[in-house]
Amino acid sequence: MITCTTLSRELTEPLAATAATATTWLLVEQSGPWGAKALTESHLDTEVGRALDAASTGTGVRVALIRRPGRHAEAAGARHEVLVAHTVPGRSWVRRLTVGAPTELLDLDFAALGAGEHGGLGTAHTGGPVALVCTNGRRDRCCALLGRPLALELAASGHSEVWEVTHLGGHRFSPTMLVLPYGYAYGRLSGASAKEVLASTASGHTVAEFSRGRSCWGRPGQAAEHAVRLAYGETAADALTVHQERRGADGWAVVVGHADGRRWEVPVTEGAASPPRAESCGKAAGTPSVMIAGTVRPI
Repeated sequence: MITCTTLSRELTEPLAATAATATTWLLVEQSGPWGAKALTESHLDTEVGRALDAASTGTGVRVALIRRPGRHAEAAGARHEVLVAHTVPGRSWVRRLTVGAPTELLDLDFAALGAGEHGGLGTAHTGGPVALVCTNGRRDRCCALLGRPLALELAASGHSEVWEVTHLGGHRFSPTMLVLPYGYAYGRLSGASAKEVLASTASGHTVAEFSRGRSCWGRPGQAAEHAVRLAYGETAADALTVHQERRGADGWAVVVGHADGRRWEVPVTEGAASPPRAESCGKAAGTPSVMIAGTVRPI
């Protein structure tokens, strides 16, 4: 069987700068099955899912559903655990709360959450890294075939707090995982490499080899940050900040700053992947965009 992940590996498609973008993640526990568009195709009330999607649009908040690894029967009458995470360097936080009904979340100030202001919402997460593994097989079969076994292995290892999540984008990089509090996305993981990522996250570091980028940055910024990490061997998760400016129709000038005061300028251009490939199983071949980082120049 030729899957989108198999083809992506064979074409050595780069992982860098493919992370979904969001400054803040709103993760709502919802047991039971998930459809391809989980917010409106699950046991979550359709109108509530649609309203959450509308309320978050343009705020920097990305809403996703989560559930514990394992069997996915509906838990009748259960309360919903909620994780809210802001991922900007130096200002990242994870808050948690429980709600009796997801409709309560519609009272949140989404603009404030996107800007990194939680206003004392819930309680602070005090445990280790939170691992979110994409397992939505209705969205793409690779997420189920590769993501679910990884989520179960991580949960059984007792290494970290593990959840299944509905959609992280980039099915062809499965199994994919988002790790909080820093918001780095990872792809093409094995059990061993996922555990390496979680151990590194726990010590405040990131692993460039499997990194798809930090979700708080746009894709050009993700590409530039990754280029600086490779050039200078920087692994500290919160060491780098990014500022990107558009230059022309398909280019950006990105300034990457270090906590120690160093700065670099990285030109980034947008190209198209070649040869054509399916971005998801069952879809026609296309040419997904690729962010290409140029020479890292110290400022």
